[in-house]
Amino acid sequence: MRIPGPEPRADGGVGAVSAAGGLHNYQLRLHAEYGPVVRFQLPGAETAVSVADPVLLEATAHINKRPEQLFEFLAPLCEADNLQVLDAEQHAPWRRVLLSVLAGRPSHERHFAQFTAMATALADQWAQQAVRETSERKRPGKPVALQKDLTALALRMICQFSLGGAAPDPDRVIAAFEDVLTEYLGRLYHVPVPGTQEERARQADEALTYLRATVDEVIAAHGSGGRADKSDLIGALVEAGESPVRIRDTVMVTMLAAHHTTGVAVSWTLHLLGRHPEIADRVADELDRVLGDRPAPDYADLRELTLLDMTLKESMRLYPPGPYGARETTEELVLGDYHVPAGATVFYPFWAVHMNPDYWPEPEKFTPERFTPDEVAKRPRLAYIPFGLGPRSCEGAALAMVEAELVLAVLLKRFRFRPVPGHEVTPIERFVLWAEDDIHMTLHPRTPGQPCPEP
Repeated sequence: MRIPGPEPRADGGVGAVSAAGGLHNYQLRLHAEYGPVVRFQLPGAETAVSVADPVLLEATAHINKRPEQLFEFLAPLCEADNLQVLDAEQHAPWRRVLLSVLAGRPSHERHFAQFTAMATALADQWAQQAVRETSERKRPGKPVALQKDLTALALRMICQFSLGGAAPDPDRVIAAFEDVLTEYLGRLYHVPVPGTQEERARQADEALTYLRATVDEVIAAHGSGGRADKSDLIGALVEAGESPVRIRDTVMVTMLAAHHTTGVAVSWTLHLLGRHPEIADRVADELDRVLGDRPAPDYADLRELTLLDMTLKESMRLYPPGPYGARETTEELVLGDYHVPAGATVFYPFWAVHMNPDYWPEPEKFTPERFTPDEVAKRPRLAYIPFGLGPRSCEGAALAMVEAELVLAVLLKRFRFRPVPGHEVTPIERFVLWAEDDIHMTLHPRTPGQPCPEP
């Protein structure tokens, strides 16, 4: 049976993606109109098929190849091979090294106190700003830009955790990543961006030069000793016999992926809690019950913060940090009644999967109880895939959850977050699911047992 989808366009699909506001929105529209399996056009993919049904996704979970052209925009970050499209033979041992560092509970516990100090420092900074602004203006303080501050915090955390030191200027590092991604994503999807081609290319080159110099500083600060512990990514890569260039590439990609995903996941969660004060009250009550007077959790406390965990997961369902993934078939694939040829690009539209009404009743609603054990057991395994699936899923998923839950606990113990009236929050695709004009919120110091102020 022929896979349904829109009629081919002369522009190769660029106009349709642009008109929808990005590939993440376009995939939602396609699945709403054509069903769970859709064929569509996309630059860089001769045959593109998007699959939004978690049962049908099972037939794709074994695929271990990414389409090279679609991930070409990340190639400038790597001086050796593009780490996102390594062949399976090279990828498997590299992935094992990353998992040994990023996924292990001992390494999470080892760095938990440092993470707590960093999260507390940001909370102190916000509190001082709120007190200063409130005393000067006699009203709530100047709104904070969540994504800006939280991605900077996440960058500090990942550098400290797996790279042996802190980024010297997190804000500049983040801006440099954005310059590179904006330029190369614009080339991939033919998206118009400000400035001339020469200006953009020069800015991207300068950003790359700065990033590489920064990574060299981080690696040099690591020292020349042997592997210190199981949370030492650079030491683990040295021990595995990786070349200096491959080590630098891995550090670069790790910094990029980890600071984006964790920072935006926490930001979207606070955004949703700010618009649902009744759920924010319940999360705060849980924090008071588990932590008592303590301002931050211990590592073991995270297991007791079940509502916080469900709230974060529901946020990542509604706003998955990475809006989609992609694989390339190496042989014909059967998806229900449809046949996908070898060499086709198969998309995992995370957002569309998470909004599939067959498995998520009233999918637009923010309902953390979807993630109670009983509710999870009712759904197919791949109905919820914020970190991807199969042999190319995110190696840092476990670490990201620990970081995000800790940061949320520290912030929600001290503050109530309220949306800024008139500030529109629009999700856009910038490698991750970003907010076009950040997420601006006002902070209200919290008193235990006091309800959250109404919107």
